[in-house]
Amino acid sequence: MTDSLAHTAGKDPTHAGFRRIDAEVWPDVARLPRARLGRTAAARAVLRRVCARTPLSLLTGEATPYGSGPALRLHQPDAFFRRIGAQGLIGFGESYMAQEWDSDDLVAALTVLAAHMDGLLPAPLRGLRSLWGGRRPQAQRNTPEGARRNIQRHYDLSNDFFALFLDPTMTYSSAVFATLPAGHEVLEEAQRRKTEQLLDLAAVGPGTRLLEIGTGWGGLALRAAARGAEVVTVTLSAQQRDLARRRIAAAGLADRVSVQLRDYREVEGTYDAVVSVEMIEAVGAEFWPVYFAVLRDVLAPGGRIALQAITMEHQAMLRTAGTHTWISKYIFPGGLIPSREALSAHSANVGLRIVSDHGYGEHYAETLRLWRERFDSTTAQVEALGFDTTFQRMWELYLAYSEAGFRARHLDVRQLLLMEGTLR
Repeated sequence: MTDSLAHTAGKDPTHAGFRRIDAEVWPDVARLPRARLGRTAAARAVLRRVCARTPLSLLTGEATPYGSGPALRLHQPDAFFRRIGAQGLIGFGESYMAQEWDSDDLVAALTVLAAHMDGLLPAPLRGLRSLWGGRRPQAQRNTPEGARRNIQRHYDLSNDFFALFLDPTMTYSSAVFATLPAGHEVLEEAQRRKTEQLLDLAAVGPGTRLLEIGTGWGGLALRAAARGAEVVTVTLSAQQRDLARRRIAAAGLADRVSVQLRDYREVEGTYDAVVSVEMIEAVGAEFWPVYFAVLRDVLAPGGRIALQAITMEHQAMLRTAGTHTWISKYIFPGGLIPSREALSAHSANVGLRIVSDHGYGEHYAETLRLWRERFDSTTAQVEALGFDTTFQRMWELYLAYSEAGFRARHLDVRQLLLMEGTLR
């Protein structure tokens, strides 16, 4: 049996600024999970171990904090440790959504955790992480129907919502800055630079037949058409399709761009170039062989494939692959970030070779910082769109968590050029 949190039952808030949680919308946040024998105590011990060995501290209301450095300020320590004891990192995230803890420097605290990810559990317990987090739900498999549901859960939230923190190009992937930190450079300029790099990598120019897998809101398709390409771009998000079509029509390029609500597995035709920007993370490991086979099958002889992909270390990917995480539960259902080894192996298996591979994760950290700062300044606008405090805290944590992953070099982002190899 789960226990309702005191504050969801209508009692006094536990700290200043607390906003009540809607238990119908957020059932797993509004109620504490079952207390499992020994796990809550184990969670306390693990977090104290982390604070003793890393520059991180816990403020629990006691006279002396645990550790030193960026702090996790626990408003409800018992609930915090109970959630982690029951569900690991899912519980950690839900505890933040439940307003049970905060941090004066959330990114710094999460960067410490990301940098010491492998040392958070004692060695004998590391193999049990999948049991702590549970297995991924079968409903999140990226079958054609499942992929449509998964994509719509994230990207069909609201075009107006994404416009609050993205730049005017509506680009939702890593920018490339002239220098770091960004200084006075406008995010829009850095996003345009990234787009030009990818189109250059794919050799897109007048007359190029281009396939884009993952439309976003149409920014890359617009620029490719302006270069003279004939573009087919596919997405599973109806809201993205509709806005992309309006933007393309407004630019007078509708005769050069076809925006289709279509799964990548349904693509037809042959193309001189294929571009796919941070879409493979949504494919799911089970379907990576199919994804790369599609890339090969649609590519004309001598054609070029430009991919932009987030990556993680291979062993971390293997540990994450079958585990239900906070990100897979709340942010990207069905998603998995690949490793460089996985990209290389799956492309080679279908006769594609990686011709070039360039990483620039520090640019993604900067991109996320700018998105996060914009998002944090739009609380009233987000609320006006119908998103409650729990949703806003979920997105605060997601953006900060992602930035921390890149700052700790737990994550990277890479631009790759693939061409046909010897197999066919």
